[in-house]
Amino acid sequence: MSAPALPHWEETPADLPGAVREIKAAIRARIAASGRTVEEVFAVVERRIEAEVEQVEAALERGEPVWPVIDYADIEAGTVPAEQLDLLRRRGCLVVRGHFEREQALGWDRNIVEYVEGNRFFETYRGPGDDFFGTVGSKPEIYPIYWSPAQMQARQSERMARVQSLLNRQWKYDSEGVRWFDPDRDSLYPDRIRRRPEGADSAGLGTHLDPGTLDLWMTQAYQRAFRHLFDGSVEQYDPWDAAYRTDGPQYPGTTMCSAFRTFQGWTALSDMDHDQGVLHTVPIPAAMAYLMLRPLLADVPDDEMCGVTVNQVFPANERWHPLLMRAQAGIPDVRAGDSVWWHCDMIHSVAPVRDQRGWGNVMYIPAAPWCPRNERYAAKVREAFETGSSPADFPEEHYEREWPDRFRLADLNETGRRGLDLATI
Repeated sequence: MSAPALPHWEETPADLPGAVREIKAAIRARIAASGRTVEEVFAVVERRIEAEVEQVEAALERGEPVWPVIDYADIEAGTVPAEQLDLLRRRGCLVVRGHFEREQALGWDRNIVEYVEGNRFFETYRGPGDDFFGTVGSKPEIYPIYWSPAQMQARQSERMARVQSLLNRQWKYDSEGVRWFDPDRDSLYPDRIRRRPEGADSAGLGTHLDPGTLDLWMTQAYQRAFRHLFDGSVEQYDPWDAAYRTDGPQYPGTTMCSAFRTFQGWTALSDMDHDQGVLHTVPIPAAMAYLMLRPLLADVPDDEMCGVTVNQVFPANERWHPLLMRAQAGIPDVRAGDSVWWHCDMIHSVAPVRDQRGWGNVMYIPAAPWCPRNERYAAKVREAFETGSSPADFPEEHYEREWPDRFRLADLNETGRRGLDLATI
């Protein structure tokens, strides 16, 4: 018997509770057509994830580092040890030591201060532009700045492109007769800056994911991407398979990302100790299977998705995901010039801090390889870049439109032009 087709909504459904009930019933029926129950399929995932959680817990108890660490010099020389690449794929996260020279990163940090102060940013700052980052209690902590020379120099640098290529190549990007993305070309996804001053108190950010919300269950592209979770063949699910993800839309909202990112990431502009309000992840890429199937179990109300809805980030918490919460692990100490990366599906958070020691400054730069989805977004990015506007995925704050010293078209190198699809324009 062929598996029943799933209903899909390519735009946010008007009746969200009704759509949730319909999609859950349809997925249950599709799994049942495979001869298994939702409970049986979830048990397979739970056993796999529990084994990985226990490995992380054991490493933490032994005081061993959980995050893989690779020296940039090895990436440049092509001498990264195979066991480190294996660990990267198992844990889904990475610290790149010496990605940029420390003095270069510290210089970029100084240049950002000069850029915002010289353009009277603090006199014109209107407060957080979105509710999510507003929770950190910043004044500000997240700067809605995108086009500083420092950010653009890092985005289009050869060193950044080399690391992004290594990360992209951990994915299966050729399958089913399709090349889903170009691992050696990035789309220069523009994001913001964090600057947290010494002595600051910050509430941090709770555990969450960023790949989407209800669209992950309800749109056709994601139903194909997660096909092995929804058709009972869960043993075949591969969190590194890019198939169909590069076409998948997200429902419009205040926390959306129009691009496909293989890894989220940031580059450190200051030294940061591991206990000073830093990033934590659940370093298990396959945990996405647990998260996607959990709402189908009988203890979750039929119109509920374990807290997932639109216009909010995808939550992970003790109520619905206590097994996953056991494996949270923070980054090691980092120095200015190091970069930090985590698989796009991974649960992550930022720990709170009181009276922080030293600055906590980063610029957010992901790996967003060239693909149909990112090509579409690049057209909007080009317009924002040329006008100094906030990119389309972010609140319409537009602080930089009249700033005379923002990064300009003439400053782009070949990598930058390719990333904005300007190479042939």
